[in-house]
Amino acid sequence: MLDTIIIGGGLCGLALARSLHAQGRSFVLYEARARLGGRILSVPSETAGMALDLGPTWFWPDTQPRITKLLTELGLRSFAQHDDGSLLRLTAHDQKPERMEMDSLHGGARRVEGGMASLVEALADGLPAAAIRLQQELIAVRDRGTHVELLFRRGEVTTIVHARHAVLAVPPRLLEERVHFAPALDDPLRDAMRATPTWMADQAKAVVGFAAPFWRAAGESGNAFVTHEQVVLGEIFDACDAGGRRAALGGFFALPPQFRASVHPVAMPMLISSQLVQVFGSEAEHGEQHVQDWAAEPFTCSTLDLTPPDSHPEYGNPQLRRPLWNGKLFLGGSETAGTGGGYLEGALEAAARIQRELAAAAPASAQPLHGNAACLARFNVTVAALRSGATQRYRQHLHRHLSAQTSAQLTQRALLDTVEQVYSEALDQLGGLAFDAAGVAVERGRCELTPSVLAPFEGFNAALLEEIVQLNRSSCALSNFPDEHDPGKDYRDAITRDLAAAWREFAINANAVLLNGGQGPGFRDKGAERSGLAAH
Repeated sequence: MLDTIIIGGGLCGLALARSLHAQGRSFVLYEARARLGGRILSVPSETAGMALDLGPTWFWPDTQPRITKLLTELGLRSFAQHDDGSLLRLTAHDQKPERMEMDSLHGGARRVEGGMASLVEALADGLPAAAIRLQQELIAVRDRGTHVELLFRRGEVTTIVHARHAVLAVPPRLLEERVHFAPALDDPLRDAMRATPTWMADQAKAVVGFAAPFWRAAGESGNAFVTHEQVVLGEIFDACDAGGRRAALGGFFALPPQFRASVHPVAMPMLISSQLVQVFGSEAEHGEQHVQDWAAEPFTCSTLDLTPPDSHPEYGNPQLRRPLWNGKLFLGGSETAGTGGGYLEGALEAAARIQRELAAAAPASAQPLHGNAACLARFNVTVAALRSGATQRYRQHLHRHLSAQTSAQLTQRALLDTVEQVYSEALDQLGGLAFDAAGVAVERGRCELTPSVLAPFEGFNAALLEEIVQLNRSSCALSNFPDEHDPGKDYRDAITRDLAAAWREFAINANAVLLNGGQGPGFRDKGAERSGLAAH
């Protein structure tokens, strides 16, 4: 029987497939569209001579380490978003735009050379073609006790597939609305799915290719904001290539989904062209237009998503991250992430979480490793289980403090108790493994294996804190403790410092355990000094 089925060929599904393939685990990825990428979509422009991004465009290296690391691993190059020059602001349709000076409007954002679809292509190229199934729409998921049964539809044909595990890397609202689950999902989970907006599902984007970046020659950045009553594109940006020779402008529609749907297809290009001429002048009239209305995309937008959220969506509901059906079913996708929800970073965070869960459930036969590799594999399984159970531990510690009538720093105390317990048990497991010192270097007091031991804890503190903040907001028990029910920035910063201190202590102790060799012989230091270990 197949080990894992992944439903959804967006970034989360592709990244998880890459991890499973590297581990030699069997999987098949099913995608409802005729292409991979999900909301990542780049289209060729003949006029501009390059690919134009109609889905995600940017990533931020300073705050998004996972996507930054993945692009580096895949050998993909990036470049800074162009913000040099004047910003234009148009507040009346019968007036000229106002010029303003604003540096780094996009806050250090970068773009991928060749378009964001280059990321999709690089991930897909590393997967076996036989493991990809396109144009397969998931319609039902059934718990069969020892495994999961899934029903897919392609045209008039329905296919039934069985697997030990199923990963649904699909927006939660779409799953809740269109997929039949047997047995039915519980009410708290369904409520969480309905309450989680699909990122950008109500939005539409236009990118227009030109023969040359005429706005740059005029000293303009390409950035513009339009706020008058006849606005079509509310936010416009420079979409040129890295060298600025291939030219394009991108923009986000200010029109709501229902209005966009009512506009005649012939009229929309005229409206876009008129808007660009208002802002940038007559040279913007005859560009090559490409438009993607995500609200009209059936595998992106649910009925609930047609009503735009009042504010920036909040993600990280812990209900969406718990394993279902005794660890056979998992929800993925960027909307389920504890950190980076909605962004590419969130998709990768979700993929990493599920990979850890699957590693914990993997049979021993799936990990035919020996020596130190086997020790590290067993430790990774332990860490995955510890991370999975951390939220429940927090609940237990919180209940204990409440029962003891503790009234101050409840969240801080319970979280610190949780991570210290997790790190302590991890050290116990690490000390029980028989590492082999032969051929393992120790430089300046740091064992060569230490980074591999610390790696499965990557992002643990931050993800757990975000999950607990969301949990506290829905806790009736904390409703009488305002600072705990919705922790403020200063309180969260204090908690973060405590968790970082616990992590540093664990890292030092883990290195010490390895230097002593666990149950095996000790490692010999080749340096004279003990080096510091990086903060988590």
